[in-house]
Amino acid sequence: MFNKIKKLSQKKFNKSDQHNQDNNRTNTNVVRSSRTTPTTASPLPNGESQTPAPSPSQTPNHPMFTTTPTLEVLPLLKDVSSSDRPLLFMKKAHMCSCQCDFSDTLIMPREKEIKRQTLLELVDFLHSSSGKVNETMQSELIRMVSANIFRSLPPAHYENTGAPPEGNDPEEEEPYLEPWWPHLQLVYELLLRYVVSSEIEPKTAKKFINHTFVSRLLDLFDSEDPREREYLKTVLHRIYGKFIFHRPFIRCSVYNIFYKFLYETERCIGIGELLEILGSVINGFTVPMREEHRLYLVKAIMPLHKSKSISVYHQQLSYCVVQFVEKDYKLADTVIRGLLKYWPLTNCNKEVLFLGELEEVLDVTEPSEFQHCVVPLFTQIGKCLNSAHFQRALFLWNNEHIVGLIAENKDVIFPIIFEALEKNMKGHWNQAVHGLSENVRRMFMEMDNDLFEECEKQYQENEAKTWELLEQREMTWKRLEEAASLVAN
Repeated sequence: MFNKIKKLSQKKFNKSDQHNQDNNRTNTNVVRSSRTTPTTASPLPNGESQTPAPSPSQTPNHPMFTTTPTLEVLPLLKDVSSSDRPLLFMKKAHMCSCQCDFSDTLIMPREKEIKRQTLLELVDFLHSSSGKVNETMQSELIRMVSANIFRSLPPAHYENTGAPPEGNDPEEEEPYLEPWWPHLQLVYELLLRYVVSSEIEPKTAKKFINHTFVSRLLDLFDSEDPREREYLKTVLHRIYGKFIFHRPFIRCSVYNIFYKFLYETERCIGIGELLEILGSVINGFTVPMREEHRLYLVKAIMPLHKSKSISVYHQQLSYCVVQFVEKDYKLADTVIRGLLKYWPLTNCNKEVLFLGELEEVLDVTEPSEFQHCVVPLFTQIGKCLNSAHFQRALFLWNNEHIVGLIAENKDVIFPIIFEALEKNMKGHWNQAVHGLSENVRRMFMEMDNDLFEECEKQYQENEAKTWELLEQREMTWKRLEEAASLVAN
């Protein structure tokens, strides 16, 4: 009797142990840090839930999709009949959902190579003329892509070292490279081929490339691997171009990422790539521009100038700003005043970036809009001219279009910056600044000699008044000292 009970309990234990092992194998998402993204396997077609619904192929007739995928050698797609090809394609896609351990090159070498070769075959199949993919095959394909790319990202550099995020220069940090990029790259390439394929109808693909999928794709721009962000940029740009119904959602999601960066995380990874996408998007805006786009320029794009890490993405940001002005010349005044609002006070390197962007904006600015902001603009430029650290502001006079704008408003501009030019010529330590200031001064003289003489006369009168006030101050202090000495005696 005891032996029977012992054998029965042993059978129950074995079944329970096997069940736990199966559950552990099916959990392919490994949490590696506190900075996580949603870890669902695939979005539903209607986008209402993140729990994957079974595809039409996952029926009792196809038991292979109800078990944990294992990596094994399967026949080539080109070697089977066209009727058997869809089922083999789905089996291969399901098999590639299995994750490999890349922490050690000696672990699972055979399985890694099998998966790599299988992914290569799937990429070639989509690229070939015979790569007909029905809805069921698309469902399994996107499930596999989701299982591979949607994962928890590793912690940031400052999270590992314990250093504050504001004390790290993003340009000096070594980028983190994903150890399993050999597989991840092929998965991204497969997704890209799927999106750009002319055989894939947007009406069908939107069941799988839905808002949930796009949102999780945007979360991956936080990856520190620049290779992954480059693929993400290309894929998202293609999705924006092909799926017209996703465009408003993608724009709003990108702007929300900017808000989060500015007011919460201050983590600038991926901002440059998103701005590159946005630059192409802005280029496609219709004219006249909608109020929605104007609002996002003021609320989401211009505030990016106030970040300490602007040097990481300034080139892309400047391109987006110039695109707005080229699309709608009336936005020039808004952009220039936005630059003046966020103009740096103590950061010379950042000020050089602003002056370069300002030159690009002024180069596409119409004279009618230039008049609206000429006084605050050249008041700030006059302050830059007196800087002891750089001469970038003087280079504005090398641009013919800007010189033309200045000539049309010389009556306002000359009196503002004349004093700064004279101080440069008299007291600046750099000989190059002396030469550039002399060139600008001569240019003013050639534009309007009478106005130049009037400004010079006004400057001399102001200087005389200044010296007179200094002498009066010195005399006052001397009288105070004499009075104090008399009282002391």
